[in-house]
Amino acid sequence: MSTSVVTVPIRNLSAKTPAPQRWSTEQVEALYALPFADLMYQAQQVHRANFNANEVQRSTLLSIKTGGCSEDCGYCPQSAHFDTGLERQGLLPVDEVVAAAQQAKAAGATRFCMGAAWRGPKQKDLEPVLEMVRAVKALGMETCATLGMLGDGQASQLKDAGLDYYNHNIDTAPEEYGRIISTRTQDHRFDTLDKVRDAGINVCCGGIVGMGESRSARAALIATLASMETPPESVPINNLVRVPGTPLADTDPIDPFEFVRTIACARITMPTSHVRLSAGRQEMSDELQAMCFLAGANSIFYGDQLLTTGNPQVARDNALFDRLGIQAR
Repeated sequence: MSTSVVTVPIRNLSAKTPAPQRWSTEQVEALYALPFADLMYQAQQVHRANFNANEVQRSTLLSIKTGGCSEDCGYCPQSAHFDTGLERQGLLPVDEVVAAAQQAKAAGATRFCMGAAWRGPKQKDLEPVLEMVRAVKALGMETCATLGMLGDGQASQLKDAGLDYYNHNIDTAPEEYGRIISTRTQDHRFDTLDKVRDAGINVCCGGIVGMGESRSARAALIATLASMETPPESVPINNLVRVPGTPLADTDPIDPFEFVRTIACARITMPTSHVRLSAGRQEMSDELQAMCFLAGANSIFYGDQLLTTGNPQVARDNALFDRLGIQAR
């Protein structure tokens, strides 16, 4: 099938005038519909044209403030709206965060991500985070933060402190958003992404699949990400972790081949972005992860914990990389 560019008006994250859209939902759906081998072949061609096909970037994610979030995201155990048994934790001391970053670096991670369960940080909350960013940057690691929605001037403060990436996912397709979250709109997410881009920070933005959405909705998620004027430098693709107590706990899991197709579509439509296997990786077999790497995934979250949910043990990841001949960085 042809992946030629079409020109239609779309959302532009860093300018106020329409920009040409590179991918429509229909085009991405057509990719999904390809025979599996053909889709994988095309994804491999795109991947090898832009990256070392046997190299995977490793990031470590630490929850620096856990639970009590005022948002009602239906997938999230940290929401104050749901009883998931999660123990709340206030903002960690700076020295504890730096120690965790040092440990992550020693284990091979090159990027350290700090996540706080806020709707958005107040200025008094942001001050110690800026100190954390400066300290982690001084270790020689790439820095990333996910703190919720940013207010005016906050992205610039993070940039000045040395933040390399800001994670702010759009979660799902525009038409699905209200089914998953009612305390904010997707436009709120784009507003923060505008601020991040304007401040000169790299964007880490993806979504979650397996929340009961249709294939068309998954295609719309990928098309929305790929059609940003500048696609995200990092694209985390999360496989829903069905946490008891959340509204989505009883959702049927996504078919593994459909998940691999999602990775392949992300790679083809965003050829120069790092596509990251994120939440849900603990439940994936080694064989499924290997197919995801073949489909173009070239980044993982690395470490035994991913915010409040489990993640494959470091030893398991290292053993898998050895079996596949993958170089970690």
